[in-house]
Amino acid sequence: MTDMTARIAVIVPCYNEEAAIATVVRDFKAALPGAVIYVYDNNSKDGTAARAREAGAVVRTELRQGKGNVVRRMFADVEADVYVLVDGDDTYDASAAPALIRRLVEDGLDIVSGRRVATGQAAYRPGHVLGNWLLTTLTSVMFRVKLNDLLSGYRIMSRRFVKSFPFTAEGFGIETELTVHAVRLLMPMAEVETRYKERPEGSVSKLNTYRDGLRILFTIAALVREERPLVFFTTIAALLMISSLLLGTPVVLDYFHTGLVPRLPTAVLAVGFMVLGFLSLASGLILDTVTRGRWEDKRMAYLAIPGPQDLKLP
Repeated sequence: MTDMTARIAVIVPCYNEEAAIATVVRDFKAALPGAVIYVYDNNSKDGTAARAREAGAVVRTELRQGKGNVVRRMFADVEADVYVLVDGDDTYDASAAPALIRRLVEDGLDIVSGRRVATGQAAYRPGHVLGNWLLTTLTSVMFRVKLNDLLSGYRIMSRRFVKSFPFTAEGFGIETELTVHAVRLLMPMAEVETRYKERPEGSVSKLNTYRDGLRILFTIAALVREERPLVFFTTIAALLMISSLLLGTPVVLDYFHTGLVPRLPTAVLAVGFMVLGFLSLASGLILDTVTRGRWEDKRMAYLAIPGPQDLKLP
């Protein structure tokens, strides 16, 4: 493949960001003069779309509510060689984008994630810091992810990453799916520290700490079931078998001492738990084989798209 000048697209999912979106568009136009800025409005009730259009962005609409739905639409619609995904709340540092893109191209990476470093105490609330740490740690254990900021909304991605990415998340679980997709397909990736600012006056966070935290937790559980079914179903099998032993051991001891089974319902429940445990283990073994076949298909689809290493930056 001959060197070609990279087409850069900045893709911005937005919902009610009238106070911030114009600044985001202007800052990224200044940092990346050759890039096209796409703002996808997700049923905003304010003037988000008008402010983005006035600032020079290409504005489109996604009617299905949720950040995951917006990102899915952007990945399908936008054609580019390098994608800059950023939130529309003016909390991320646009001036860092050229260096992040250069890191992606020069090192032949598929994703560079911006690790948030707060510039003020109000920029990154303690509850969000704790929640991010817990979810990042859990994902690291489950998928061997070597990232410190799983939920960052600032990511630089190659075309082969974007176009090989089938995902199902509808809300803020999209960040988790982005990371797990890269890890499971053995994509080269990196994390770079970037400044994280406070929201401008008039901009309100759409993230609910507890509700969205639970949704992300369920997303992680679903991804473990889909991508590592042996781990998922073996864990369930172990819990069922342990419960069976705890319930059944006293019944067996009573039988040896008296020759009777006085607690028949407990004995039946213990046997049922053990049977379900073996069924869960068998399901995990079967689905693990199926998942390996799916993984090979996704890996081949990913490798069929040229990487970023031959691109020439404008």
